[in-house]
Amino acid sequence: MQQQTASPADHKAVPGWITFLLAVSCGLIVANLYYAQTLVGPIGEAIHLSPGATGLIVTLTQIGYVIGLLFIVPLSDMFENRRLAVMSLVLVVAALVIAALAPNAPLFLAASMFIGLGSVAAQILVPYASYLAAEEERGRVVGNVMSGLLLGIMFARPVASFMAGLWGWKSIFVVSAVVIALLTLLLSRILPARKPVRTLNYAQLISSLGTLWLHTPVLRRRAIYQASLFGAFSLFWTTVPLHLAEHFHLSQQGIALFALAGVGGAVAAPIAGRLADRGWTKLLTGFAMVLAALSFILAYLLQTDRFALGLLVLTAILLDMAVSGNLVLGQRAIYSLGNETRGRLNGLFMAIFFVGGAVGSSLGGWAYAYGGWSMAVLIGLALPVLALIYFVTDRSKS
Repeated sequence: MQQQTASPADHKAVPGWITFLLAVSCGLIVANLYYAQTLVGPIGEAIHLSPGATGLIVTLTQIGYVIGLLFIVPLSDMFENRRLAVMSLVLVVAALVIAALAPNAPLFLAASMFIGLGSVAAQILVPYASYLAAEEERGRVVGNVMSGLLLGIMFARPVASFMAGLWGWKSIFVVSAVVIALLTLLLSRILPARKPVRTLNYAQLISSLGTLWLHTPVLRRRAIYQASLFGAFSLFWTTVPLHLAEHFHLSQQGIALFALAGVGGAVAAPIAGRLADRGWTKLLTGFAMVLAALSFILAYLLQTDRFALGLLVLTAILLDMAVSGNLVLGQRAIYSLGNETRGRLNGLFMAIFFVGGAVGSSLGGWAYAYGGWSMAVLIGLALPVLALIYFVTDRSKS
């Protein structure tokens, strides 16, 4: 039977450089899920994919990620975490190289799915960071690591757009493959080992996911809260490029600059983590939902204002703050439920909230096509409002 390298009681403060390394790593890894979102047009043309099928590029990447969350991330409760993360990253590097070289749609789409599958390494590293941290600093450490992950999500779209404009769409896949390969080597040499106690075989481990979901109300609530907010986030970022091009006549470069505005929202992650350590989790959760709802109200009411573009930037920042802050609150809450189930809990949590994001993207595209920006924004507003209604039924104190 494997033994952990240290018990939680023996944990000392996590060195700042380890936290920084994990934050940068998560950001670089998860960015691979989003590079193609602003490039589906040129990619589809290059690999002879019909316009109606270009959405498969993003969809298959997300499907691969959800599969990894459900079937790879739980392995972090069985196997040594550093080795599992490194193996996943090797898969990402191979898939990125294939995507850059793919001469046809089937091969590129298969590579896209494996990019998502391997990128779950980020969700192995986040609970790994939580394991390294002592209870009293867990919110701060998770918040700092998640801020890196969120910065990766927010920078991915504009970076991909800028690089594609300079060197073509393949350049982002080539550069990312080199960066992830170097990162893999670095993590394999530097990170300390974490060997969980192995009490279940793989079949039992996967079947236990249903049991954890049914018998862990905190997990259910936190996953549904974040799925609602991330659905609103995905709806916004799916439709706002269309709105910016149609209503404000922004170029691809202008849309990329607008996307940089969302980076400001990542500041909420470490702040939320620190305040959660002080016992403010429930209050901040409600505040995040209200903030998300207010951002959509702002976007709906001030469409014709002459300062509308500036206010839309503010909307993006407020929404991103709400989503990133609530994500840290949710992860801190579920990481406090048990050390040996942390990988499975995180996998379930992330899978559910990514499903919410996929639903939000689909609703956004449909709403914008049939009802324009106003209809899309109203549906976006409904998602945090529904989460808030569910939130007020929670009778727990934290």
